[in-house]
Amino acid sequence: MKNFIEVTELKKVFGNGKDEVHAFGPATININTGEFVSILGPSGCGKSTLMLMVAGLLDSTSGKVEFESKLVKGPKTDIGIMFQDNTLVPWRTVKGNIELQLELRGLNLKDYQEQIYNILKSVNLEDFAERFPNELSGGMQQRAAFCQAMIHDPKIILLDEPLGKLDAMTREKIRADFQKLWMVKKPTVIFVTHSIEEAVQLSSRVILITPRPGKIDREIKIDLPYPRDLKVKRSAKFVEYVNSIQEVFHKYGVI
Repeated sequence: MKNFIEVTELKKVFGNGKDEVHAFGPATININTGEFVSILGPSGCGKSTLMLMVAGLLDSTSGKVEFESKLVKGPKTDIGIMFQDNTLVPWRTVKGNIELQLELRGLNLKDYQEQIYNILKSVNLEDFAERFPNELSGGMQQRAAFCQAMIHDPKIILLDEPLGKLDAMTREKIRADFQKLWMVKKPTVIFVTHSIEEAVQLSSRVILITPRPGKIDREIKIDLPYPRDLKVKRSAKFVEYVNSIQEVFHKYGVI
C-alpha cells in the first residue's frame, strides 16, 4: 500500500516571544490507504491541533501535510470530519442534515436516497430519518453525525474524540457501528482519542503522543481480528496491548 496521507515534520506554535506556546510537534506520520489509525494521548497534548492541521483548518508553523502527494493548503471539502460536538443543524431533520452535506457539494439528492436509507439503517436510525436533532439522544445524534460525515463516500475520515461526551454503554454501541461501517467501506481513518481501550478496539495502528508539546513516542500495530467484539476484547492479546500502552503513559505520569 502507498502512503495515502503524509505528515512531515509538522509543528504548531501559538503566539510569539514570552507568550509562545509550543502546542504540537514536530512529528512525521505516514498513513496507508484504508488504515484505521488512532492518535492516542493525554488531554492537552495537541491531538486536536494535529487534526485541525491535517484537515487544513489550521495553518502549521512548519512542516507539511499531503493527501495522495498533493499539498494541503486550506480546508478540505472532499473528506469526512466529525468532532466531539456534532455539526447537526437544529432546523433540519436527520435526513435533512445528511442531505445538507450533499447539497454543499453540489450532488444530486435523488441519486443518494437509497444510500441515505442504507447508511441510516446500518446504525439503526432508519425510523428516525424525519426526526429533528433535539428529539434524539446524544448517542443517536452522534450516529446521525457519523452518517452525515460518511454519506459522500469520502476516502478520508477525520474523527476528533466523537464519543467523548457519551456514557460508557452508548460509546460501546457506537464503536461497534463505526467499526461495521469502516469494515464495509474501508475509508482511511484518523481517530483522535484519549481512551486506550477504544484505540485498541478500533485501530489497525495506534500512534502514542507524549504530553505537551505532543510528539510521537511510538507506533503500535494492532494485530487482532475484526470485528473486535466482546470475545476479542476479553482475549489475552487485547489485554496485553492495553497494558503495554498504559505502561507508556504511566512513565509520563499521566495515569
